Amino acid sequence: MEYFVDLHVHIGRSQGKPVKVTASRQLTLDGIIKTCIDIKGINIVGLVDCASPYVLKEIKDKVKSGELVELPKGGLSFQGKLTLILGAEIETQEKNGAAHSVAYFSSIKQMEEFSGIISKYIRNIGLSSQKARLNARQLLSIVSELGGKLIPAHVFTPFKSFYGSCYERISIAFEERFNEIKTIELGLSADTNLADRIKELSEKQFVTNSDAHSLNKIGREYNKVELDSPDYENLFEAIEGKSHHKRVLANYGLDPRLGKYHRTRCLSCNYIAETPPPVIKCPKCYSNKITMGVLDRITLIADYDDAVHPYGRPPYYYHIPLEFVPGIGKKTMERLIKAFGSEINIMHYATFDDLKEVAGESVAEKILAARKGTLKLKVGGGGIYGKVLL
Repeated sequence: MEYFVDLHVHIGRSQGKPVKVTASRQLTLDGIIKTCIDIKGINIVGLVDCASPYVLKEIKDKVKSGELVELPKGGLSFQGKLTLILGAEIETQEKNGAAHSVAYFSSIKQMEEFSGIISKYIRNIGLSSQKARLNARQLLSIVSELGGKLIPAHVFTPFKSFYGSCYERISIAFEERFNEIKTIELGLSADTNLADRIKELSEKQFVTNSDAHSLNKIGREYNKVELDSPDYENLFEAIEGKSHHKRVLANYGLDPRLGKYHRTRCLSCNYIAETPPPVIKCPKCYSNKITMGVLDRITLIADYDDAVHPYGRPPYYYHIPLEFVPGIGKKTMERLIKAFGSEINIMHYATFDDLKEVAGESVAEKILAARKGTLKLKVGGGGIYGKVLL
């Protein structure tokens, strides 16, 4: 069967306590479950703050009450409608900066063990994405010994990522254990065509996730996978490329031009680069104070001028979230969700005539243009999202 998967969703608060400080207060466990099922159409969600004792306690309480059920092959099921995968985003200290990775575990027991161990290396285990007094290879050792999986997160963004702020090659971080890293998270400002310009990634599988810091950002990037059943073991067989019949069918992500770090932005005059990459100095005011864009960084370090896709690389489809589409406000969104059940149904399956009947011809045309990738876009960079132009 086919499932839609977003493996990077933060929890803002749990049991009345802050967890991800930069995330919305509405980003609670209950809010995530409801949003995935009733609005987004996500079938499997990765919660990346589960090392927090507050989150663990809330999850255990829901298991005790019967609201969540631990699955025999890992993960937790909510009424057979949504599978929760337990994860923890950790910041490691690398040679030239800091980088984020997400550790995933199949059971509450494993996550509790990880929480206890990692708490020795960070200041506040209750909060998300804490700086650990570890490097990436040391973190991988801890995760592997507990039977978990480690995925480097948003690897190209200019802050807190392996390629963006630490190394020209991620293999330097993991050294002789690099072959144990099977899967890489691309991030909002990159896609398969950009990532496959780097030779060392040819044997890695790619996932595209939302890194949601608010409820409406869930599912802005996601994956379509084919699994025997929606559990931890089946999922990782698919996203690690270990099975022909359990596999990633497609990655759905923002057009990189909509990502907030796609192009270099000058911090002196706020100019976002339009000239050919790599831009490492502002072409307008000549300032060296810049935030380098993902496209510019990849162009600078790439092995290939154009992508060289390995055999079997899943297709990457540009997904423009409905919130980016001009003319779709809150009321229009509510009508669309009520009519079609989820944002994924709207973006993938609703016909033009059905969309027109619910939201009008203009909105229907824009949704189909978003689906086909023909909307005109203004490029983002330096922390400013790109825009869909009218």
